[in-house]
Amino acid sequence: MATKTIISTPNAPAAIGTYSQAVRVDDTVYISGQIPLNPQTMEMVTKSFEAQAVQVFENLKAVAAAAGGDLSDFVKITVLLSDLKYFAQVNEIMAQYFSAPYPARAAYAVKALPKDADIEIEAIMAL
Repeated sequence: MATKTIISTPNAPAAIGTYSQAVRVDDTVYISGQIPLNPQTMEMVTKSFEAQAVQVFENLKAVAAAAGGDLSDFVKITVLLSDLKYFAQVNEIMAQYFSAPYPARAAYAVKALPKDADIEIEAIMAL
């Protein structure tokens, strides 16, 4: 029988709904979508798209650490964008956080994201 553990850290934004920051099932961690919320203030980062994306990756990094891993353990990420015009910037910023071999990835433009964010990323991590 699979063991399910809830992952929570004050170093990433608190859940703002009926979900957990992450759930670990055996050696796999499912990380909920992260938007550019500053975990200390719970305020949105809005300075620029780059600042939003950096905050999202920092939030993902914090949840990964709380689960006992790091970004190199990510096997799949899903990037949700308010507009595909940000796609090239996501690649540039992602290159600051990941090195080859890269995780699998999907990217989508969506109509809207929580709190009018321009980016949200969810991830699956294998430990």
